[in-house]
Amino acid sequence: MAGSQDVFDAIVMADERFHGEGYQEGYEEGSSLGIIEGRRYGTLHGAKIGSEIGCYQGFAFAWRCLLHGCATEKDSKKMKALESLIGMIQKFPYDDPTYDKLHEDLDRIRGKFKQLCSLLNVQPDFKISAEGSGLSF
Repeated sequence: MAGSQDVFDAIVMADERFHGEGYQEGYEEGSSLGIIEGRRYGTLHGAKIGSEIGCYQGFAFAWRCLLHGCATEKDSKKMKALESLIGMIQKFPYDDPTYDKLHEDLDRIRGKFKQLCSLLNVQPDFKISAEGSGLSF
């Protein structure tokens, strides 16, 4: 009688055992896929931010060279904004993804860039596409 009771217990408990095993296997598989997907998303998003910052930096360096010889008061205001943008870009924490004010600093750089474009009277259009990213005028 005790042997038949164990067989019935095994049958009754099989559903619970399989549920637990399935949950554990699913959890492990999901964790692994989540890490892979998170890494892929982080790489893509980081590359977009890096490309955007790189375009701002190239823009700023080019205009600094163009305005270097000018000495008017209007040009000195442009140079001041230009140097401010370059300073912000150089202080940007490229290698610290845990920096808590990353997006705030990025928004400040974008704002300074827009201000500089207004002072320089240029209409930039920063685009990120499949072919690449960059500024067009």
